[in-house]
Amino acid sequence: MKFLGNTSSGSQADQTFSRNRFGQYVRRRASPVQPRSAAQVAVRARMATNAAAWRSLTDAQRADWLSLGAQITRTDAIGQTYTLNGFMAYCSVNNNKLAAGDAAVSAPPALTTPPTLLTSTVTLTSAAFSVAYTATPLAAGVRLFIFASPQQSAGRKFNGRYQLIAVTAAAAASPANILAAYTAIFGAPVTGNRVFLSLQTYQAGFLNTPFELNQIVA
Repeated sequence: MKFLGNTSSGSQADQTFSRNRFGQYVRRRASPVQPRSAAQVAVRARMATNAAAWRSLTDAQRADWLSLGAQITRTDAIGQTYTLNGFMAYCSVNNNKLAAGDAAVSAPPALTTPPTLLTSTVTLTSAAFSVAYTATPLAAGVRLFIFASPQQSAGRKFNGRYQLIAVTAAAAASPANILAAYTAIFGAPVTGNRVFLSLQTYQAGFLNTPFELNQIVA
């Protein structure tokens, strides 16, 4: 149901507030879906590992993570900016490191901004799926995280569901061939369907701003 009022996001009691292109709306709160997919289980396992490791840090180490978190700025669903506390900074960095295949760290790294992708081009058919990018190769120590959506109708222009399907090697050269990785999770691409991608460069535990694009299967 649409409504007029202060900008709101989130749930209260049995109502959930959100917005879309047509304005603000409120709906009955629904329990989140728990598919317990392999990806969801892996993410939860990383979070559980890092939460347990956080408890074993010294007070000095936690203070260092708090200092790092104060340097990391995020934006919430209604456009407000905030910084991270020490635990959030620790989990953010080490979740990314574990997803990339790197070892978790107890001491916070220096805040790093990975290089930004300049261009990206998708080749997508029922028999081929690759992402070409520049600059290529990636800089030393830089990887590319590739998130993808399930196949959608060609008429779709917005996607809110992404899953990490591949992480390139450090300093990998373009293109990244992701057909096998995509097919293993979402099935073989079907001609006429649309697939959304979100690409993020990774370095030292940090991810850059998403580079989003989409392509219809040829």
